[in-house]
Amino acid sequence: MLKAFCDEQFDIVIQAGQSNSDGTGFGDVEQPYIPNETVWYLNPDFTISMAAEKVNGNFIQSNFSLSFADEYLRGGFLQEDRKLLILRAAVGGTSFSEHHWGLDDPLYIRMKQMIHTALELNERNRLVALLWHQGENDAASNVSYETHYNNLLALVNDVKTVFQCPDLPFVAGDFAQDWKGSNLEICKPVIDAVRDVCAACGSGAFVDTYGLQSNDQKLGTGDTIHFCREALYALGQRYFNAFKGILSEKNGRAN
Repeated sequence: MLKAFCDEQFDIVIQAGQSNSDGTGFGDVEQPYIPNETVWYLNPDFTISMAAEKVNGNFIQSNFSLSFADEYLRGGFLQEDRKLLILRAAVGGTSFSEHHWGLDDPLYIRMKQMIHTALELNERNRLVALLWHQGENDAASNVSYETHYNNLLALVNDVKTVFQCPDLPFVAGDFAQDWKGSNLEICKPVIDAVRDVCAACGSGAFVDTYGLQSNDQKLGTGDTIHFCREALYALGQRYFNAFKGILSEKNGRAN
């Protein structure tokens, strides 16, 4: 399957972290994402498929990379002869504290293998963004600010070093406010660390999540930790605006 894409030139977006990055949002949206031959997934099993929402029983399950992709195309960031490849590296329920995302841990190693695979498909392929949403499990484990800051900054810096992309935009976001509001004491050290990594890494931006509903707020499911489908659409748009802001700031410095 991979050989069929060797003639394509891809802009590559890495989507990593845990369940709110993988996408666990349900409910109706006014304008559902429409799959197209311009936007593709590199899946965790290293197959490539057209980017699309999941069918989960009788429900549609979404993730924020799809609305990010729509904005990327609508904003004219994709050249006419190129396509967008989203690396779907996120896995629900994972953390640094349980040895999933450290530099020597299996999910981070697999993510790097996915990046290598995507870049090696065509010498003109290029990394354009690292989109990250993670930390709920670390917060539940009462991880300290310093520990989470050091772990996340090491991940971001390693990606930039290994793949020789020092200006790679890094975007990360806040937790669902529904869950965070009930768990503020454990959430604050982790979110403060994420926010500060975005500021310290040289090309980062932090996304607030105020006004974005959880599955419970939208559907009454009892699931307060995950953004609903509608919220994930909005979150992807916020991630894109943050990404665009990083590039604008970089261009401003260059001028």
